[in-house]
Amino acid sequence: QVQLVESGGRLVQAGDSLRLSCAASGRTFRDYAVGWFRQAPGKEREFVSFITWSGRSTYYPDSVKGRFTISRDNAKNTVYLQMNNLIPEDTAIYYCAAGRETSTAATRYDYWGQGTQVTVSS
Repeated sequence: QVQLVESGGRLVQAGDSLRLSCAASGRTFRDYAVGWFRQAPGKEREFVSFITWSGRSTYYPDSVKGRFTISRDNAKNTVYLQMNNLIPEDTAIYYCAAGRETSTAATRYDYWGQGTQVTVSS
């Protein structure tokens, strides 16, 4: 069993940076891949990034590539999402999720956090 808690979301201006954290409980967290997803009002949940259990491999869609960076510290049971050069289109609730394999599909993840709100004003 893995429990996830996201934090770090807040209101920022376009061009600002923000770092989200995903803190996990459970000794087996280091065995899990972690993904970040986001959901804006009226839109479907969107894949943002994933990282393998070792941290050696990451992936980003074009919408955030070059602006977002995912990383993890297994000693602290925490995954981070560094977001730079934020734009209003990044406004959404951001969720982290853990699963046995990396995937861009939300359905492949077994555990989810409650989400943290990121709002980017123009």
